[in-house]
Amino acid sequence: MFAKLARTGILIAAIGVAGCNDSSMKDFAPEANKPLPDKILADMRAKGMVRTSSVMARIFKEEGKLEIWKAKTNGRYDLVATYDICKWSGKLGPKYTEGDRQAPEGFYTVRPSQMNPRSNYHLSFNIGFPNAYDRANGRTGQNLMVHGACSSSGCYSMTDAQIEQIYAFGRDAFQGGQTEFQIQAFPFRMTAANMARYRNDPNYEFWKMLKVGYDNFEITKVPPKVDVCEKRYVFNQVAPEGTTFDPTGPCPAMTQPDSLRTAYANYEKSYDAAFNSAVNSSTPPPKPTIAGVKEASIVSDWSKRRARGERVPIDPPSLNSDGSVTETSRMGRIDSPLGRKMAAADAEKEAKRKAEEQRLAAIEAAKAAKAQARAQALAEKEAAKQAAQQPVVTAGVEAAPAQPAQETQAADADQGTVSKLKKKLLGMFGG
Repeated sequence: MFAKLARTGILIAAIGVAGCNDSSMKDFAPEANKPLPDKILADMRAKGMVRTSSVMARIFKEEGKLEIWKAKTNGRYDLVATYDICKWSGKLGPKYTEGDRQAPEGFYTVRPSQMNPRSNYHLSFNIGFPNAYDRANGRTGQNLMVHGACSSSGCYSMTDAQIEQIYAFGRDAFQGGQTEFQIQAFPFRMTAANMARYRNDPNYEFWKMLKVGYDNFEITKVPPKVDVCEKRYVFNQVAPEGTTFDPTGPCPAMTQPDSLRTAYANYEKSYDAAFNSAVNSSTPPPKPTIAGVKEASIVSDWSKRRARGERVPIDPPSLNSDGSVTETSRMGRIDSPLGRKMAAADAEKEAKRKAEEQRLAAIEAAKAAKAQARAQALAEKEAAKQAAQQPVVTAGVEAAPAQPAQETQAADADQGTVSKLKKKLLGMFGG
């Protein structure tokens, strides 16, 4: 975390972050040396803590919280600060493989060499993934951090102001002589209600294992001793003299203090009753979780294609419960020769699709216009026919039906003959 003590006598620990050379005070960003706010220091004093006492952190994904706990003068830890996580990557569940974009879950250790005062993300520290459990189970990944800048691709990201305080807690503890501090990363607060909510989740057995460590801390308020054997975590266990914990080998004959074993048994009784009650009550629906190695591999492949510059969906894919894969339709723009080539091909394909849509739309519009014109002509013809069949009414008197043209001409001729005969008779008789 720190450069070797210079003449000023301020800094005491060395950092070993790749790319960092700790040779003088000017190598360090001012934000790495900011003191904790007076209010936090006052709260610590009120709880029986000193500024340089040992520290521990807990992370809860679902609640989006990062807690800082510090040792009191009696050796037990108490909560001193809680921060809202700005962003964390992936879903609930552990990290499986490089590129799956999962923020880790488990018990991790931070040493001074993992602190980076000159991070590209304001300030940061590496949480220590993969640990012994991860390596024993073939889980891969690197550079998993708690950092600032509020941007995450597998990390826990805070605001710059938050990481300055979180960093200061670790810095001060190292100055006080703590050689490493523990980070406990959980999917959620491991209460009976939450465990009941996720009892059918594929990650449930992993979470039950983490819960043992969670419970040990809840009971003792001291960070648990963490070991790995048979590819699983074990907590506060003591191996016989001359034996060790082999992460991939069988667990030794383990023991633990009677007082702790009794306290844990009583704790579990209360938990079991609460769990059974929670199963039969209505609870909020579970949040999305990673579907094991298979989904991790799918996301990892997406990450690799994206890194190569291929044109991929802007968001990582998800594996559904029925085995199908869901991908977003929006495509990311990757600035690389291959990415630009794929983008050009996509653009050409999209242009052809739109042109075909427009052509088909024009054909349909022409058909519709022709059908409308035909319907209008038929309507006009029918209207004319109906008008011809309607009787003409004048001043309330119905007109006589129209005579056919030949009958009308014959009637006119007869009337003309009668008129001529009438005039001739009138002339003969002096009329």
